Amino acid sequence: MPKLLRIDASSRIHDSQSRELANFFVNHWLNTHTDGEVIVRDLIAGSPPHISDATVAGFYTSKDCQSSEHKQATALSDELINELMEADVLLIDTPMYNFSIPSALKAWIDQIVRIGETFNFSPDSGFEGLVTGKQAYVITASGASFADENMKALDFMTPYLNTLLGFLGFTEIKFFTVEGTTTDESLFAQSKKLAQQQITSLGEKL
Repeated sequence: MPKLLRIDASSRIHDSQSRELANFFVNHWLNTHTDGEVIVRDLIAGSPPHISDATVAGFYTSKDCQSSEHKQATALSDELINELMEADVLLIDTPMYNFSIPSALKAWIDQIVRIGETFNFSPDSGFEGLVTGKQAYVITASGASFADENMKALDFMTPYLNTLLGFLGFTEIKFFTVEGTTTDESLFAQSKKLAQQQITSLGEKL
């Protein structure tokens, strides 16, 4: 049974363009994977806390040497990483806030990017992503358009998420973008239609 892990990051529960397009994606995925399971992690309904000093210490302490404080501080990280590793497909839907990702999404990222669990490092070979053999899809929504070079330089969200997912080991990464949600009604409608067409066109490849 294929599993899709959906990560919702928009503070808007209603009238969220990223959530709406994610619904479209999930419906299409379920149509092509009738035996599929969708796990939803809504970062707003249950926002993960920022990592603490004890969390960081626990990350760098082997599990057989962790204190009760370390285990408690890393319990959520363990849970989130297990969700990620058990999934076949990762779907992140997020708006752009102030040229980057929402803080709730960054908090989730800080919980799941963990040495020995989702990446390794050695002086000889450098960094190695451990989240392999999975597909990653990212749905983004922005109030403005970041297509031209001047605005593109202000988009810190797309390159960051692409780099982060690649660092973790994903090799199949695809973005679906909705733009102009608050500045250009025509662009918004056009980009939304294009994103839906791109999702549909993937068909069985999803």
